[in-house]
Amino acid sequence: MDYINDLMSNSEQLTTFVIGHGLSLLGAIVILIVGYMIAGWASKRVRNSALKSEKFDDTLAPVFGQTVKVVILVVTLLAVLGQFGVETASIIAILGAAGLAVGLALQGTLSNVAAGMMLLILRPFHVGDVIEVAGTLGIVDEIGLFTTEMHTFDNIGIVMPNSRVWGTEIQNLTKYDTRRCDLEFGISYTDDMDKAIGLIKDVLAADDRVLEEPETLIAVSALGDSSVVIRVRPWTATPDLWPLRYDLIKRVKEVFDENDISIPFPQRDVHLFQNN
Repeated sequence: MDYINDLMSNSEQLTTFVIGHGLSLLGAIVILIVGYMIAGWASKRVRNSALKSEKFDDTLAPVFGQTVKVVILVVTLLAVLGQFGVETASIIAILGAAGLAVGLALQGTLSNVAAGMMLLILRPFHVGDVIEVAGTLGIVDEIGLFTTEMHTFDNIGIVMPNSRVWGTEIQNLTKYDTRRCDLEFGISYTDDMDKAIGLIKDVLAADDRVLEEPETLIAVSALGDSSVVIRVRPWTATPDLWPLRYDLIKRVKEVFDENDISIPFPQRDVHLFQNN
């Protein structure tokens, strides 16, 4: 009789245990499924919103989406552990300590990530822009979380850590639609300055790439050792800057030759004195 009573008592305890933990297990499964679904939906929603927004670079959209997904999954995991009576506060403390340790060990990498986020959010330059940064001039190919990739005009690939890019002066040579073309021409002291200036004006007027606004500056800027220096500052569309510069130098030289305006070589007078 005692054996039967013990068996019934154990059966009741087992049934209570199975029911209680079965409900916890069922609740944990439901939380996992719902959390996973919400994480996927929220990640996709955030990514699509970032892609549609003009405030964020397209490269940043997947990062936002993945971050939201990871955060929701972590919260879901903590909720599942809470279903089984696990103290989540201690787990959060352990994760925080582990995150701090990892952060200290990866300071350089994390600084590149932070710099990459700033580059992607503030966008001082875009893919395809010509920039000069840390003494390097090149065309931007890709802006990543860790590095910025460029190539020089002679097609040399450059991979630069984002912390170095963000931590120095950035010159964006193609940010604006127009650029000023800076030129200087030297003529002989015996030549007519007004005639030379008039010839330069004719050359500029014949080239459609020279903009009327802002107004072109043409002025005598210096009296050099061997020449009178004429400064020429026309404005043009940014893509036309270097082709215009090369063509103007060639054309002005040709016009000067046709009109007997000389571009003197550097020269120095040497006086010899003979002591008797």
